[in-house]
Amino acid sequence: MIYVIRHGQTDLNQERRLQGRRGLPLNEYGIIQAQNLRDKLANVEFDYVFTSPQERAIQTAEIAAGKTVKIDPRLDVFDLGEADGLKKDEVKMIGVVPDSKIYKGVENIHHYIKRVFEFMHELEAEYSVKKVNILLSGHRCTTGCIGAYFEGIPEDRNILRFSSNNGEYKVYNFNTARNN
Repeated sequence: MIYVIRHGQTDLNQERRLQGRRGLPLNEYGIIQAQNLRDKLANVEFDYVFTSPQERAIQTAEIAAGKTVKIDPRLDVFDLGEADGLKKDEVKMIGVVPDSKIYKGVENIHHYIKRVFEFMHELEAEYSVKKVNILLSGHRCTTGCIGAYFEGIPEDRNILRFSSNNGEYKVYNFNTARNN
């Protein structure tokens, strides 16, 4: 089984700001959310734990799983470029991403999906025939993209519909993946 968790709350989440690669570590409530995840997942023995390189995702994974994590840059948060840290209601968006004509350095959404899907394809090739429990720790965009890997990309291309809230998780199985 694949357990996909979204990191706990940070001060930027609380302030309703976009949080990308210049994000913050968990705040006090975020730590509590990670501890609650640990309690909810207490009966699951994780064979592998993979995480985004962002501190907030690493912290959440380590607290929730109680073991050493493996960092994979393909699980990194979508690069928001110059929109990173801005208030959500002040950012000009094109669909679900900041307008790259206004904000320099915004990652191409197709490249983002490709890198996360490549990670998932490798994971599936390696572990789909084994009975293992894998924890993946990431962000709103990461949890949404992984959800799209299993559920299929929606017609409107809004992968965020599959996202988890801070400190929550979803469970998937490679046998049900529709986007191989």
